[in-house]
Amino acid sequence: MRKLIDALEQNHSLKPEGYHRLLNCEDTGVVEYLHLRAREVTLPVFGNIIYLRGLIEISNCCRNDCFYCGIRKSNTGIKRYSLNEDQILDACRLGYDLGIRTFVLQAGENQETKDETITKIVANIRRAYPDCAITLSLGEKSRKTYENFFNAGANRYLLRHETYNQKHYQYLHPETMSLDNRLRCLDDLKTIGYQVGTGIMVGSPCQTIGNLVEDICFVEQFKPEMIGIGPFIPHKDTPFADYPAGNVELTLKLISIFRLMFPKALIPSTTSLNTVIQDGREKGILSGANVIMPNLTPVVERNKYELYNNKTINGAEAVEGLSILKDRMRAIGYQISGERGDYKKIK
Repeated sequence: MRKLIDALEQNHSLKPEGYHRLLNCEDTGVVEYLHLRAREVTLPVFGNIIYLRGLIEISNCCRNDCFYCGIRKSNTGIKRYSLNEDQILDACRLGYDLGIRTFVLQAGENQETKDETITKIVANIRRAYPDCAITLSLGEKSRKTYENFFNAGANRYLLRHETYNQKHYQYLHPETMSLDNRLRCLDDLKTIGYQVGTGIMVGSPCQTIGNLVEDICFVEQFKPEMIGIGPFIPHKDTPFADYPAGNVELTLKLISIFRLMFPKALIPSTTSLNTVIQDGREKGILSGANVIMPNLTPVVERNKYELYNNKTINGAEAVEGLSILKDRMRAIGYQISGERGDYKKIK
């Protein structure tokens, strides 16, 4: 099994059966070796730097009804909000003053905030902060809309494919959504010139190891600049409310596998991972992740962006807790940086 890990490190690829074996492996020594090699390949590229991305959750309104998501259209149990331009720019100003040079604007697929409004906001952020990266995570749009965002100044776009298996995708989403359209969006984003991020939920309902291997193979051929991996966590007001949360160990294995496949990728240690276990953030970093996204959303709205139960929004997950985050990263041998950390500029 260690030779398998060495082969992945050297070749950045395995045959599907190799991924099966790694994901099914329960030998703690082998799993720790996998995480060790992931850490080791990260250091020559990034050093011991963990990049910060200031997360601004601009709206919890969504036109979609994904069966796993707490802000799904059918959930009448949450209070909806949409930040206005001044609130978004104020959040950017706060992050900039704290040294953060990447802003991530995230939302449900909000029909109330027009794409033209987002384009204007992006242009104003770009004008105010020309040295910053602007990342969008706003779901499925037309190619023309993506082009407008890009031309206004957006650099990066996050859009998880969630699962590459057609049957599994339909199990997680309503009939109005399709895997083909999600993949079309990812192709459009890459063609336009964005640094593109995709990824998966680990342990989503009815997911199999075979599904995860399909996901790995898709990510391998797509070659994203960013890869988001976090455990599934149920939300009480969804059809999957009674399903268990995803497996942490499997999530950490996938982080390490993707790190060995893509030594230069930007891989976050997600809030969902830290929600499932108290030291999830640290475990993600020690498995090869190199990005953390402290929350810049106005405090009065922050608890309304609840994709899953008990989402962590305070302490080191919040921009107010940067000193806590700095201490926790130092305790495991890392330091935080607000630099952009552009994938394509890393040699």
